[in-house]
Amino acid sequence: MIVLSSTSTTRRKLLSQAGLYFKTAKPPVDETVIKAALRQAGANAAEVAGTLAETKASSVGAIIPGAYVIGADQMLDCDGVWFDKPGDRDGARRHLQSLRGKTHLLITAAVIAYEGRIVWHHRETAKLTMRDVSDASVDHYLDKAGDGVCQSVGAYQLEGIGAQLFERIEGDFFSILGLPLIPLLGALREVGALPK
Repeated sequence: MIVLSSTSTTRRKLLSQAGLYFKTAKPPVDETVIKAALRQAGANAAEVAGTLAETKASSVGAIIPGAYVIGADQMLDCDGVWFDKPGDRDGARRHLQSLRGKTHLLITAAVIAYEGRIVWHHRETAKLTMRDVSDASVDHYLDKAGDGVCQSVGAYQLEGIGAQLFERIEGDFFSILGLPLIPLLGALREVGALPK
């Protein structure tokens, strides 16, 4: 059995479109507390993403024995500032205004846990450079994109109209969306959760 330890619509969609049969579970994890503790301990954004992914997978693995549990997380780092998912449209606007004209890092970590043990760990870092978009363009984008922008740490949906915000992207497309899909599928085959 495969379980996705996430409430992310995009991650569920990626796995479904890849033909996987899986269940989902909301991880009993307070990300805010973990991030704050790790920041205080001097962790970088990549370490935080990895720790959150592991915590999500292992916490769900503890309550669903015998499952291959996928945990994933993303951290957006722009000049040392970490971004969280915006709470509303005004927060999304502030995110986009802060990111415009700059290059930021989007770090995606994914793990597979089995019986409380991490059996696979992967991390990808993408570099995204946003155009120096005007306030009018930001508002136009938010009008077209809708409330879904609040589900992304950067408030952009690269798989849709959000692509218009960028001038350069370096990195794996699936990882930018939330899961390093090709390495993950390979790992699921290696551990026996999918046929080879």
